[in-house]
Amino acid sequence: MSLTVTNHQPQGDAGSPQRSRDERSEVRRSGGLPASAATRPPDPELPAKPRRRKFAYEDKLRILQETDAARGSGAIGAILRREGIYSSLLDRWRKQRQKGTLNGLARRVGRPRVEESHDARRIAELEHERDALAQRLKQAELIIDVQKKISEILGIPLKPPTSGANV
Repeated sequence: MSLTVTNHQPQGDAGSPQRSRDERSEVRRSGGLPASAATRPPDPELPAKPRRRKFAYEDKLRILQETDAARGSGAIGAILRREGIYSSLLDRWRKQRQKGTLNGLARRVGRPRVEESHDARRIAELEHERDALAQRLKQAELIIDVQKKISEILGIPLKPPTSGANV
């Protein structure tokens, strides 16, 4: 007696099992990641948003000098691949070098930061307060002058201020 085993699953092209209408099989068909790998959390070592590379002035000059000295077919391309930059960036650096602005962004833009000490801050506060008090004194003196003139016009005698009175 011989036994024969038959597979009752319908077969599609190339002997792969046929999928149902609701089943997604892109990963299985392409040989990609298994379903468990797709649900893994992202690698914490990789930043969520990639950061733009910044080149120091010295690195820019070094790369420019290497490309200027490069001879032979593909030498500049090899330098660009090694450094991981595009030829458009190299062209931009060449133009900046020609204009003299290659290191232009190394300086901070805007007002220079000044570290204030506690004493300097207190002096500034006191000077501001002094200026405000001087303004109030001018206003009070103006009011007193107006009162004196009105009393002269109306003929009302003013009492001289006493030495111990607060003004």
